[in-house]
Amino acid sequence: MIVEKAKSRRAMTGGELGEKLLLSVRQMNAGQGAVVYSPTIAARQKSGLSQSQFATLMGVSVRTLQEWEQGRRQPSGAAQTLLRVAHNHPDVLRELAI
Repeated sequence: MIVEKAKSRRAMTGGELGEKLLLSVRQMNAGQGAVVYSPTIAARQKSGLSQSQFATLMGVSVRTLQEWEQGRRQPSGAAQTLLRVAHNHPDVLRELAI
Protein backbone atom coordinates (compact mmCIF):
# COMPACT_ATOMS: atom_id res chain seq x y z
CA MET A 1 0.00 0.00 0.00
CA ILE A 2 2.83 2.41 0.85
CA VAL A 3 4.52 1.50 -2.42
CA GLU A 4 1.32 2.29 -4.31
CA LYS A 5 1.13 5.75 -2.72
CA ALA A 6 4.74 6.45 -3.60
CA LYS A 7 4.13 5.43 -7.19
CA SER A 8 1.13 7.73 -7.46
CA ARG A 9 3.30 10.77 -6.71
CA ARG A 10 4.86 12.28 -9.76
CA ALA A 11 7.76 14.63 -10.19
CA MET A 12 7.07 18.26 -10.91
CA THR A 13 7.71 19.18 -14.54
CA GLY A 14 9.96 22.07 -15.51
CA GLY A 15 6.94 24.08 -16.58
CA GLU A 16 5.18 23.55 -13.26
CA LEU A 17 8.31 24.54 -11.37
CA GLY A 18 8.64 27.65 -13.52
CA GLU A 19 5.02 28.61 -12.80
CA LYS A 20 5.56 28.19 -9.05
CA LEU A 21 8.70 30.32 -9.16
CA LEU A 22 6.95 33.07 -11.14
CA LEU A 23 4.07 33.05 -8.67
CA SER A 24 6.55 33.43 -5.80
CA VAL A 25 8.29 36.35 -7.50
CA ARG A 26 4.94 38.05 -8.16
CA GLN A 27 3.96 37.60 -4.50
CA MET A 28 7.26 39.11 -3.32
CA ASN A 29 6.87 42.06 -5.70
CA ALA A 30 3.37 42.62 -4.35
CA GLY A 31 4.75 42.68 -0.78
CA GLN A 32 3.23 39.33 0.08
CA GLY A 33 6.53 37.56 0.70
CA ALA A 34 7.28 36.10 4.11
CA VAL A 35 9.72 38.00 6.29
CA VAL A 36 11.90 35.81 8.45
CA TYR A 37 12.82 37.36 11.78
CA SER A 38 16.22 36.54 13.20
CA PRO A 39 16.83 37.66 16.78
CA THR A 40 20.56 37.27 16.14
CA ILE A 41 20.50 39.71 13.23
CA ALA A 42 18.33 42.13 15.22
CA ALA A 43 20.76 42.08 18.17
CA ARG A 44 23.79 42.58 15.93
CA GLN A 45 22.16 45.41 13.99
CA LYS A 46 21.11 47.23 17.16
CA SER A 47 24.69 47.07 18.37
CA GLY A 48 25.96 48.55 15.11
CA LEU A 49 28.77 45.98 14.97
CA SER A 50 29.99 43.99 11.99
CA GLN A 51 29.59 40.21 11.92
CA SER A 52 33.25 39.82 12.75
CA GLN A 53 33.12 42.20 15.72
CA PHE A 54 29.88 40.72 17.03
CA ALA A 55 31.15 37.14 16.69
CA THR A 56 34.33 38.01 18.60
CA LEU A 57 32.33 39.54 21.46
CA MET A 58 30.01 36.52 21.52
CA GLY A 59 33.01 34.18 21.61
CA VAL A 60 32.04 32.32 18.44
CA SER A 61 33.38 32.10 14.92
CA VAL A 62 31.95 34.27 12.16
CA ARG A 63 30.72 31.06 10.51
CA THR A 64 28.76 30.09 13.63
CA LEU A 65 27.21 33.56 13.76
CA GLN A 66 26.22 33.24 10.11
CA GLU A 67 24.66 29.85 10.80
CA TRP A 68 22.58 31.45 13.58
CA GLU A 69 21.57 34.38 11.39
CA GLN A 70 20.52 32.10 8.53
CA GLY A 71 18.54 29.81 10.83
CA ARG A 72 20.63 26.71 10.15
CA ARG A 73 21.72 26.45 13.79
CA GLN A 74 20.34 27.64 17.09
CA PRO A 75 22.46 29.40 19.70
CA SER A 76 23.03 27.56 22.99
CA GLY A 77 21.18 28.71 26.11
CA ALA A 78 24.08 30.88 27.26
CA ALA A 79 24.44 32.43 23.81
CA GLN A 80 20.70 33.15 23.72
CA THR A 81 21.03 35.01 27.02
CA LEU A 82 23.93 37.06 25.65
CA LEU A 83 21.89 37.81 22.52
CA ARG A 84 19.02 39.11 24.68
CA VAL A 85 21.46 41.36 26.56
CA ALA A 86 22.92 42.55 23.26
CA HIS A 87 19.45 43.30 21.91
CA ASN A 88 18.14 45.04 25.04
CA HIS A 89 21.38 46.90 25.90
CA PRO A 90 23.36 47.44 22.69
CA ASP A 91 25.31 50.27 24.33
CA VAL A 92 26.90 47.77 26.74
CA LEU A 93 28.03 45.63 23.83
CA ARG A 94 29.47 48.66 22.03
CA GLU A 95 31.43 49.52 25.19
CA LEU A 96 32.92 46.03 25.22
CA ALA A 97 33.93 46.37 21.57
CA ILE A 98 36.13 49.39 22.30
